[in-house]
Parts: sequence; C-alpha cells; structure tokens
Amino acid sequence: MINTVYAEIVKMEELKDFVKSREKVNLCMVLLNILVFVVMEFWGNTEDPGFMLGHGASFVPLIVERGEYYRLFTSMFLHFGIEHLFNNMLVLIFLGDMLEKLAGKWRYLLIYLLGGLGGNLLSLAMELRSGEFAVSAGASGAIFAVIGALVFLVVRHRGRIPGVSGRRLLLMAALSLFQGFFSTGVDAMAHLGGFLSGFVLALVLIGRRRLKQVPAGFEDRMI
Repeated sequence: MINTVYAEIVKMEELKDFVKSREKVNLCMVLLNILVFVVMEFWGNTEDPGFMLGHGASFVPLIVERGEYYRLFTSMFLHFGIEHLFNNMLVLIFLGDMLEKLAGKWRYLLIYLLGGLGGNLLSLAMELRSGEFAVSAGASGAIFAVIGALVFLVVRHRGRIPGVSGRRLLLMAALSLFQGFFSTGVDAMAHLGGFLSGFVLALVLIGRRRLKQVPAGFEDRMI
C-alpha cells in the first residue's frame, strides 16, 4: 500500500516537472484545446457532426452563404472524440514547444493562429471548387503550420537547429502530408494549407532574425 502511494506521488511530481518545463504559450494552446473538449463532452457528443456543427465546427455553406466566418477560427479548437484530441495534442506539446523556444512567444502564437486559419481557408476554397462539403474541426491545420515553420527553420539553417533533427522533421512532415491525402475522414487540404501558411509566416516573421535559443557560434553557420 505504501509503495503504491509513493509511486503515485512520484508520478504526480514527474507530471508537475513536465508541465513546468513546457513553453507557456504552447502549453496554453494545449490546455485550451483540452478545456474546450471537456466542456463540449459535458454538453453533448463530440463525435456527432450535428452537435459539432451547432457549436462552431466549419461548414462551407454556412460560412459562405450566411457569413459565419467565425467558424474558420472556432473550428480550430474543436475535436471529434478523445482520440482525435489526443493525437493532435501529443504532437503539439512537443513540436509547439520547439517552435516557441526558437521563435519566441508572439511569433509562435501568430504562426499557430494565422497558420490554422490559412489551412481552413485552403480547405474552404477546395470544397467550393469540388462542391463536396463536410463538417470539419480540429487543430491539425494549426499544428501543420507549426511543422511548416519548423521546416522553414531547418531549410533556412541547413538542418542546424538546436533540439531538432532536420532529416527526421522533413521526413515526418512529408509522411504526414502524404498520409492525409490517402486517409478517409481527414481534411488533407487543411493540413497542406496550414503547412504552407506556417512556412510563409515563418519566412515573414522570422526570416534572418536571430533565434531565441542557439548554441555558441551557431550564427556563423547561417545561410
């Protein structure tokens, strides 16, 4: 019994240390997504498209015909079920931290929010073109914007990014984008739009600016 209690205390301490070590803005984004999900689950069923539509999910006809443009933003904080939320937050908690450490709080936040909107806008444009509409939600567009920004930094600095394996990041980005195009129920255009938006936003917001956390002599190796 005592060993069990001690093990639980150790786990709680490890969790506290993990949370304290996270970057603040990224952690706020993760917690906000989780909080919204918990509230939504309390009110109804997050796996029900009708329920999600009634609480801010993206749906092109409502955005275009009724001018409910807020859905391009609110849909970024909604998730279809616990698995959808878990998969997205697991990626964000680590990659978002990397970007915030390198780019700073405000640049990270702009890339996350504007990149997510960029992903939703490309998805909207492609659905208008195809005439096939679906209820969509999720933070994937914003997360791919984070990935796109990190890829920019890898390319910009020839893979020499502290704490980031350039080759692994590029491979992960390519595989994730590729998988989106061949998976059912996945908004691949939001992924692609977020990735491209994140890359461009990083180019504009970061460019040749000094990164927040770099090892000694790192600046001398820049392009």
